[in-house]
Amino acid sequence: MIEAELKARVHAPQETLRWLDERAAGRAEVYQDTYYDTVDGTLEARDEELRVRTVHGPDETRTVLTYKGARVDEESGSKPEHETRVDDAEAVHATLRGLGYVPAVAFEKRCRNYAFQAQGRQMLATLVRVPELDGTFLELETQVEEKDVLAALDDIRTVLAELGIGPDDLTSELYTASVKARRLNEAAGN
Repeated sequence: MIEAELKARVHAPQETLRWLDERAAGRAEVYQDTYYDTVDGTLEARDEELRVRTVHGPDETRTVLTYKGARVDEESGSKPEHETRVDDAEAVHATLRGLGYVPAVAFEKRCRNYAFQAQGRQMLATLVRVPELDGTFLELETQVEEKDVLAALDDIRTVLAELGIGPDDLTSELYTASVKARRLNEAAGN
């Protein structure tokens, strides 16, 4: 399956939050993400991602291992995604390090997730704050087969428009790249 997703910068977070709260129950969660790569950056060079995410929610803490393949749509950055829940986060980290992968970047995302139906699709909206970055983001996604990616992205754009989020608000900015750049700038300034 492909994660058809668009990400936008949100200029009116309270209005967006109100709209989402009217459509679904929000779930506050904190993500601890660690992205792995080879020492020479092979995965990044191939536009692939290998991530261990520990999610701290109100009722549980869970960890998932995710592999994302190269983009199938350049504009949106939509990628094939393979994810599985794991019982022991430390064992997964140790396994990846044992296989020769190294942590490329680790950071925290503070999220509020909303699952709802729109345009005949099951969608997940995630309002995101990354403490190291400025601003609030909205990720809106649905899982589809590759042949349905463009239609799904059109449906996502329709929902974003209902939220008052237009094409100029969309971003393909990656949190990983932004966090790395921020840390490099701060290190250079010290």
